[in-house]
Amino acid sequence: MKLLVISDTHLETDTIPQYLAGIIGDYDLVVHAGDFSSMAFYRALESTGKLRAVHGNTDEKELQELLPEKLIFEVEGVKIGVVHEGALSIVDTTPMRYLALEMGVNVLIFGHLHRPIIEKRDVLLICPGSPTKPRMSDPCAVELIIDNGSLNANIIEINGQSCSYVDYSRKLEREKSS
Repeated sequence: MKLLVISDTHLETDTIPQYLAGIIGDYDLVVHAGDFSSMAFYRALESTGKLRAVHGNTDEKELQELLPEKLIFEVEGVKIGVVHEGALSIVDTTPMRYLALEMGVNVLIFGHLHRPIIEKRDVLLICPGSPTKPRMSDPCAVELIIDNGSLNANIIEINGQSCSYVDYSRKLEREKSS
């Protein structure tokens, strides 16, 4: 089974942007780790029939009441947990590991950081970054493939605007090499 993992889209639109709509068809499930921002965008993703999601800290009140703070579901015998905000460090994932163990899951998907992380220890930790509002990264998502209990997670690039820091550092590198 192929899962598209996204988070922190922060969109107000009632349509899925083409750069996301073009890849959603390739996946069995879309897992969103919160911060849709608007009910309109949540409904657009929900209309795919593939969505599993939690609410984020910037989601409209209606979304916060509709969606859970934590979600646990199973795919091919693999327990997957989803939260939006579990820790604030992009360096130390120890709190996320403990949260995964507390939730009793094999995989913990989380958002809030807008920057991708894939870390495999005794549990698989995934922060998909953001396909629309990245921080310190290019726009991205994570592809999670589950095959007979085997897990394979990869960061996938999404067409869109990188964060201004990344753009600036690339500009400096170009100027330095010219």
